[in-house]
Amino acid sequence: MRLPRGNWDAAAPGDLSGGIGLLVLNGLLLRRVGINGRFGGELLGDGDVLRPWQGADTQPTIARTTGWRVLEPTRLAILDRAAARRIARFPELTGRFVERALERSRNLSLGIAIIHHPRVELRIQMLLWHLADRWGHVRSDGIVIPIHIAHAHLADLLAAQRQTVTTAMSELARQGTIVPIGRGGWLLRGQAPAELLDLRDAETKAGG
Repeated sequence: MRLPRGNWDAAAPGDLSGGIGLLVLNGLLLRRVGINGRFGGELLGDGDVLRPWQGADTQPTIARTTGWRVLEPTRLAILDRAAARRIARFPELTGRFVERALERSRNLSLGIAIIHHPRVELRIQMLLWHLADRWGHVRSDGIVIPIHIAHAHLADLLAAQRQTVTTAMSELARQGTIVPIGRGGWLLRGQAPAELLDLRDAETKAGG
């Protein structure tokens, strides 16, 4: 299943009852959830397992808006009932899917902790260094994150206003801490914020 850039209605492709869901093979997706016009976001990519239709038939206690945006052309594997039966022959694959689901949960928890810091500049640094663990690669002058995320989408991930994010990104670029590169992406210089390392240490001690 291939998705072009833009909004995605995230409808189930056929009958997936009894199946696992959708596996992101490559690409980049943003899941947005909003209440009263205020949005939060989650970034998803290679290896993530999705069931975006799950819970769509239940009435939430608090009215919310959920939407999906394809940031980079994305390819998904449809893991239906037949695929689930074949995968069941290989327990190590099942373990990997569980591992990915738990990793997604940990990333969400860390994201929640990040957005509670009062300074937006620090939130940006913490988020991008966190994303660098997954998407970054080391260069002689720093770490490159070769993905393009518009300031409006960064604002969702950071629980901030777009203009605030733009102003903070400009200041970080002036300082040379986070430098925009090429057609999209960033160069991170220096070291990861100590606050991010403290969050990871606390999560490790708590058992993830």
